[in-house]
Amino acid sequence: MDCTFASDNTSGAHPKVMEALLRANSGPAEPYGDDPWTAEAEASFRRLFGDDARVFLVPLGTGANVLGFNSMVRSWQAILCSDMAHTHTTESGAVEAIVGCKMLPLPSVHGKIKPEDLLPHFAALGDAHHNQPRLVALTQATEVGTVYTPEEIRAIADLAHAHGLYVHMDGARIANAVAALGCDVRTLTRDAGVDVMSFGGTKNGLMMAESVVIFNQDFARDFPTLRKQNLLLASKMRFLAAQYVAYFTDDLWLENARHANAMARLLAELVADMPHVTLAHPVDTNGVFVNLSPERSAKLQERYLFHEVDPVAHTVRWMLSFNTTEEQVRAFAKAVAEVA
Repeated sequence: MDCTFASDNTSGAHPKVMEALLRANSGPAEPYGDDPWTAEAEASFRRLFGDDARVFLVPLGTGANVLGFNSMVRSWQAILCSDMAHTHTTESGAVEAIVGCKMLPLPSVHGKIKPEDLLPHFAALGDAHHNQPRLVALTQATEVGTVYTPEEIRAIADLAHAHGLYVHMDGARIANAVAALGCDVRTLTRDAGVDVMSFGGTKNGLMMAESVVIFNQDFARDFPTLRKQNLLLASKMRFLAAQYVAYFTDDLWLENARHANAMARLLAELVADMPHVTLAHPVDTNGVFVNLSPERSAKLQERYLFHEVDPVAHTVRWMLSFNTTEEQVRAFAKAVAEVA
């Protein structure tokens, strides 16, 4: 069965990333980040975000999110997030188990929340009977492939900060969002009021490397120890760092994301006029979400692996990657047409 469209995690690593890993494998290097590859990767992040941005490499996306939350939130506090937030719906309660705080989901439209969605929760501030709102968690791009503009992020961040809350961004697909919006990544994150973010890479051509980027220095002081305590300090850090060195060289990260986004737009265009297919969300990045009857889904799944994300609306998800070809997209669209 073809798993091309099941997830952007089904793709392998970009050849340039594999080449970088082989180079990093030649000879010994100091462990735990005291190596030239980690220094170079951190310098690349600082060029994007500013000299005082702190960068911590980790091997896992869930780990990056939980570690970021753990630096910002205590057990009696609460995180406000979209009702579709990956950290709320599909990380197996990792936030609750490890951070110990409460996740408070907010109603979303196409995966996005608005400033006014925060307002009812501010009434709990100072009330000992309620978890204290501490953090607003955004996902960029969202779980359904849509994007927040810098202005939308700034509006949420300004309101959160005015009430003593902070802002975290899950950037598992931040490259796709930057490519879609055509702005620089700092404008979309730090300059828009984000305090801490996860900067993903595994879904966009890295083998297995993620990072936590801290803009608010209040959360950076104890982070090295927190990363170790949370089981996320890699001894052979150079193999995480080498991936990011390749990722940022000649803007490979944006090249990969632009291609994945373009393939998603092509697929959306090819299926948009099919009477048995309805687009469920705008196609901003590399995901195409459609409503498709269970019978047609089952027939299509005889040939292709993909997932239903909403069993009520019968919404399925098709994901495109940095190495998805136009030929593959057209063949898949033809198969979709054939289940009419």
